[in-house]
Amino acid sequence: MWADISREFADSPSQARVMRFLLENGFGINDEARIVCNGIEIPATHIGRAIETDRRVVDATARRILKNPGLREIFTRMRAAPDLSRVAEALGLSVITLLPKDAQEKGIVGAAVKVLVDHDLSIRQIFVTDPYLAEEPKLVMIVDEEKVPASVYEDLRALPQVKQLII
Repeated sequence: MWADISREFADSPSQARVMRFLLENGFGINDEARIVCNGIEIPATHIGRAIETDRRVVDATARRILKNPGLREIFTRMRAAPDLSRVAEALGLSVITLLPKDAQEKGIVGAAVKVLVDHDLSIRQIFVTDPYLAEEPKLVMIVDEEKVPASVYEDLRALPQVKQLII
């Protein structure tokens, strides 16, 4: 899918940047070609300012996305979800971030979740950054504990898929 999207915008790096920004942030497009976050419109000028491009590029990108049936299907259904990792401490939760050796490898999430389950930890939220969109893909797990036992970190570090663990 990512290859198809890249090909669609190969002729316009500025529009490709807008499209990538929309995907990275879970922003969608409504039927009027307006950028939306969970149905709430975001002015093109604000998107443009965030990625240092003109609002006309943002508007043109939205219109172009709507003209492509496959992209239209994706972006009219896009929803953003809250990221609890930035407020975990205030909520009495812990964040464990795992950087994989190879984000394309299968089984990384399953192996990490198994470690947490084996230690009887409840997972409040888990998300993985897309290896095609993120420069440094990662697995972020928010657990329902203020202090995670050191043995959990040791077991996660011991997984063959793990390059680095951030706590």
